[in-house]
Amino acid sequence: MVENRPWLDLLTHGVLILGAALFIFPIYIAFVASSHALPDILAAPMPVWPGGQLLENYGAALSQGASAVETPVWVMLFNSLVMALGVAFGKITISILAAFGVVYFRFRMRMIYFWLIFLTLMLPVEVRILPTYEVVADLGLLDTRAGLIFPLVASATATFLFRQFFMTVPPELCEAARLDGASPMRFFFDILLPLARPSMAALFVITFVFGWNQYLWPLLVTTQESQYTILIGINRMLSVGDEQAQWQIIMATSMLALIPPVVVVLIMQRQFVRGLTGSDK
Repeated sequence: MVENRPWLDLLTHGVLILGAALFIFPIYIAFVASSHALPDILAAPMPVWPGGQLLENYGAALSQGASAVETPVWVMLFNSLVMALGVAFGKITISILAAFGVVYFRFRMRMIYFWLIFLTLMLPVEVRILPTYEVVADLGLLDTRAGLIFPLVASATATFLFRQFFMTVPPELCEAARLDGASPMRFFFDILLPLARPSMAALFVITFVFGWNQYLWPLLVTTQESQYTILIGINRMLSVGDEQAQWQIIMATSMLALIPPVVVVLIMQRQFVRGLTGSDK
């Protein structure tokens, strides 16, 4: 039942505006700080309106970085982008193939294998981080983008989601494809993948943001500044000891770090909602 009361609409919009303001205010302050010179940021009270150093600060961040980290920010953004895309595409590829095998192939101990995959939900990277680090080190993947991506591409959650989706696909489609002489992989590519596109889009948004926000694993496997992700770079910019941190560069870097996840969410917003709700409208 939908109640149409003016005072209730005003109250609802007031709460939404207040919540949005509380969420946006810290981002606005970071943007203001990124547009001033360092002495202006350190002065009390701190300016609340944008200054005139916007282009200079963002240009210095992208081309030079902060003094504590000699790597330009664009390199760290590129590393984070490669990691986020690799994790997203890797998770989707492995999970959808695993779900396809579990649902459409009949082999011994099929469900046992599935539940073994499902049980790995209890073993996130933080729990198995030491053996994972040892494996990556033995393979010589430290300080490489492959070492950043590969340990994070397996996902029991994504496998479970694709399995549940495939189980809703009418079995008559599989029988019809078999009668038409289609091979299993042709059935997979021509029929299942188009049907699973909304679920893949929703999962891509979730896993991209997951990969972009990774901090602990990149902190362990990267020691060279050229391999830093953007979150590691921001942390290193703050580690200046007794020296004064370059807050104008750090704030500019933080604002730049927000752009890729926001762009992905905005571009894929409709597919993301459709994939979560299962609605084509």
